[in-house]
Amino acid sequence: MIRVLIADDQDMVRIGFRMILDAQDDIEVVADVADGIDAVRTARELRPDVCLLDIRMPGMDGLQVTKQLAGPDVADPLKVVVVTTFDLDEYVHTALQGGASGFLLKDAGPALLLEAVRAAARGDALVSPQITVRLLKHFGNQQPARQLTEHPSEPLTARELDVVRAAARGLTNTEIGTELFLSLSTVKTHLASVQSKIDARNRVEIAAWAWRNGVVDEN
Repeated sequence: MIRVLIADDQDMVRIGFRMILDAQDDIEVVADVADGIDAVRTARELRPDVCLLDIRMPGMDGLQVTKQLAGPDVADPLKVVVVTTFDLDEYVHTALQGGASGFLLKDAGPALLLEAVRAAARGDALVSPQITVRLLKHFGNQQPARQLTEHPSEPLTARELDVVRAAARGLTNTEIGTELFLSLSTVKTHLASVQSKIDARNRVEIAAWAWRNGVVDEN
């Protein structure tokens, strides 16, 4: 069972998300709160598997909450998915640099919301498709919040590089498997290996590293 916390200052959004999530057999909403301070307190107390955060909240905004719960300096970070109406690069960059596992627009629809929650719970990252590649490419050009090693602890294999390039283009694990004729478990194994070699926390950092170091073909 995936335990979820919802933080949004709009009652209707919290009610809507709760209805969508609680209708699933594998997801349970353990709390919903209306401001950022309550979000941090409740998340630390309950330690849900995934926190769904809006950006604009009273007390403390979702970007600050993300950094408090999942940031580079957090010893035992929680999984955070930011869900917002604002498709602004600066918000997306700040959220992901703050440790978020995903970034969704509120008009993405129920199916993508559920996929984002499940992806975060299993350690993947999901970003709204309309901003994924633009985001990851741009994010790779930014100064990272956490310095990743430019040179891996050991060389990446040819297959690992294939998987990294696909992830950097915004493909999900399932899509990577289909494109490269690999099983889902093999894709996950390759990503875990890469994560260890370059000291990345998640697939967003893997993608950013790939763009930053010229691993991805511009064409």
